[in-house]
Amino acid sequence: MQDTSKILDVAHLSNQYEGQPLLQDINFALKQGEILCLLGPSGSGKTTLLRLLAGLEKEDTGSIIFCGKDVRDVPPHKRNFGMMFQEYALFPHKSVRQNVAFGLEMQHCPSDELTRRVQTALEMVGLSGLEHRKIDELSGGERQRVALARSLAPEPQLLLLDEPLGSLDRTLRDRLTGEIRAILKSLAVTAVFVTHDQAEAFSIADKVAILHHGVLQQFDTPENLYRNPINNTVARFLGFRNLIEGTVDDNMFHSALNSSLSTLPIIGKNSVDKNIQMGGKAGGKTTLLIRPEGARLFNASTADTDDIRLSGTVTERRFQGSTYRLVLQSREIPLTFDLPIDPIPPEIGQPIQLYLNRSALILITG
Repeated sequence: MQDTSKILDVAHLSNQYEGQPLLQDINFALKQGEILCLLGPSGSGKTTLLRLLAGLEKEDTGSIIFCGKDVRDVPPHKRNFGMMFQEYALFPHKSVRQNVAFGLEMQHCPSDELTRRVQTALEMVGLSGLEHRKIDELSGGERQRVALARSLAPEPQLLLLDEPLGSLDRTLRDRLTGEIRAILKSLAVTAVFVTHDQAEAFSIADKVAILHHGVLQQFDTPENLYRNPINNTVARFLGFRNLIEGTVDDNMFHSALNSSLSTLPIIGKNSVDKNIQMGGKAGGKTTLLIRPEGARLFNASTADTDDIRLSGTVTERRFQGSTYRLVLQSREIPLTFDLPIDPIPPEIGQPIQLYLNRSALILITG
């Protein structure tokens, strides 16, 4: 029986070019109104997957089911999917209104309906009153809004966005990311958004798919992805630096750290101290991830015998405004943490002792 809660169901999708695999056995599903971000480094297969969904490239194996129908043999112009690219592809010689109306005109939309949809789309993106402006008279952010309005005007069932904010500066990107999410949510539009920017993906997405060398490494909510990366590949892509190799034996994690982490008790099949996700097999190698926000300066007056402590020497210290970025050398292992600005951490070369939040410790493999 088909799951009717799914609007998009991608199963066992693979694609290759000149004998080289671009995508390998991709599987995921989206519900109506969910926003998915495809996240990964250059060459990971993000844009290839988007183009397969759009029908601009042909898959070798697998299926793409949309609203209960396999669309693999449906031409791109008949899928009713909207697309928005980084370069926007706007017509500089046309007005804002003419650009937004272009897709509707191609669909032979009746005049009254076209006028209504164009006006509605411009209102949604905050461009009412700019209908007669030329594209070259607009700012980068306004052009991005025109491109979004043009994509939304035909009322697509699925919106595909390929690095739509890539050419904008960071401040504008941060603002428009929130605005795009609010617009898509207000319309309950299902969307697939390609980006290589982690912050952008986390702020706009309901689900994130991490791609690496054409393989879907993890598909999860932004929160779960950050809290529980499934393997070393995902952890390193997300920028985690505190990855400590060790072994698991007799329900204990063993490492070379100069701390109470050198031997860490494992409780239960899938956890450490009930809060740490357990990966790997007993007697095998595994990796302990410590998230950078999970440390605080050790205070003897409030210490608890169950605290997980970490000792070392400060080798780097950088003030970042709301936090200090600090590197601690524990034996031969450098560990990076973001500490609160109060109390002020020790200077470079000074000894330091931290205690770690158990929820910031994760055992992973791969």
